[in-house]
Amino acid sequence: MRIIERLRNFMNFNKIVYISVMLLSAAFLFFGNRMSATNVINIIPMFGQMPVYTAQVTEIVERAEHTGAWTWGTYITNIHIFFYARMTSGDFRNEIVLAEFADSFFFEQHRKEVEVGDRVLLSHSEQWDFFRFVDYERMSSIIVLGIILFGMVLLFSRKKGFNSVIALAFTCIAIFAVFIPAILSGRNIYIAAAIICAFSIISTLLIVVGPNKKTLSTMLGCLGGVILAGLLMFAMDYILNLSGLIDQEAGSLLRLPTPNPINLRAILFAGVIIGSTGAIMDVAMSISSSLWEVKQAGGASDFRSIFKSGVEIGKDIFGTMLNTLILAYIGSSLSVILLLTAHTTSLLTLFNTEMIIVEFLRALVGSFGMFLAIPLTAAVCGWLYSNKVAKASR
Repeated sequence: MRIIERLRNFMNFNKIVYISVMLLSAAFLFFGNRMSATNVINIIPMFGQMPVYTAQVTEIVERAEHTGAWTWGTYITNIHIFFYARMTSGDFRNEIVLAEFADSFFFEQHRKEVEVGDRVLLSHSEQWDFFRFVDYERMSSIIVLGIILFGMVLLFSRKKGFNSVIALAFTCIAIFAVFIPAILSGRNIYIAAAIICAFSIISTLLIVVGPNKKTLSTMLGCLGGVILAGLLMFAMDYILNLSGLIDQEAGSLLRLPTPNPINLRAILFAGVIIGSTGAIMDVAMSISSSLWEVKQAGGASDFRSIFKSGVEIGKDIFGTMLNTLILAYIGSSLSVILLLTAHTTSLLTLFNTEMIIVEFLRALVGSFGMFLAIPLTAAVCGWLYSNKVAKASR
C-alpha cells in the first residue's frame, strides 16, 4: 500500500510540475515579448505598406521577353507575364484579378515563371490597375509536411512525442518573439542569448522527460557544456580578431536604426551558442538516459562504474555527433564555400577568410561543448544514480 501511495504522490507531483512549467513558459514568452519589444524599431516593410494576399493562378494571358545590353557587355533579360489569379485571402477573396509577374536576370538559371495552378503572393496598391507578383506561397506546403511529421511523432512516441513538439514550439517562439525583438530593441545580445539557451534547456527537459534524476543530470551536463562553449567563443572572438562582417546581410544590420548599434560580434556569439545547445542537449540526454536504463537493468550501481560506463557511451556518441555537427555547418554554407574557393587561388587566403573561419569556429566550439558535457553528465549521473544516494534519499 505504501508503494502505491508513493506512486500516486509521484504522479501527482509530475502533473503539478508539468502544468507549472507549461504556465511559466507561456508567461515567459508573453512578458518576455512585452519587455523585449518595447523599443523595437519600426522599419518600412520590404514591399512598403502594401497588403499582401494569397492567390492561385488560373490563366496565363501574355508573356513578353526582352534582352538587352546593360554594362561592360553584360546582357540582362527582362520577363513580364500577365496572368489571372483567383484570390484566396483578404478583401478580394474568391475574386478573379489581373496580375503581373516581372523578373530580370543575368544568368541562365532564374526564378521559376508562374504557371496555371501555382499558389502565389500578390501585392496591391490603389495606384495600380493590376496586382503584382511578390513570391510563391510556400508556407502551406511546409505546414502540411509539419502536420505529417507531427502525426508520425505522435504515432511513434505518443505522449513524449507530443511533449517534444510542445517544447520545440516554446523554443521557436522564444527565439522569434523574445530573442529577435530584444536584438532589434537594442538590448544586450549576450545576456539575451544566455537566457534563451537556459529557457530552452530547462523547459524542454522538464516538459519532455519530467522532474527526475535523468532530467537533473542532463540539465547540469548540458548547462556546463553550453557555458564552456560560450566562454570559448567569447575568447576566440578576440583571439581571431573577428568583426562579424561575414556576409552582405550582416553589413545591412549595421544600417538599421536601432536604439543601440547592433553588435555583429555578439550576433556571431549568439548564433554559435544557440546552434550548439541542441547538439549538447542531445549528447547529455543520451548519456543520462542510457545510464539510467543500465542502472535499472541491474548493471553499474556505484559512482565509479556508472561514470566509466557514461564516458564509454559518450565516446561513441561524440564520434557520430561531431561528424553530424561539422557536416551540418559545412552543408549550410556550401554556396559560400564554393564561391570563395572559385575566387581564391591561395588556400592560405581561403582558410583565413572570416566567413570560412566562422564556420570552422561554430563546429569546433560546439564540439568542445559536447566534449565537456560527456564527462560532466556521466559524473552527475554517477552521483545521482549510485546506491549511496538512493539509500540517503529514502
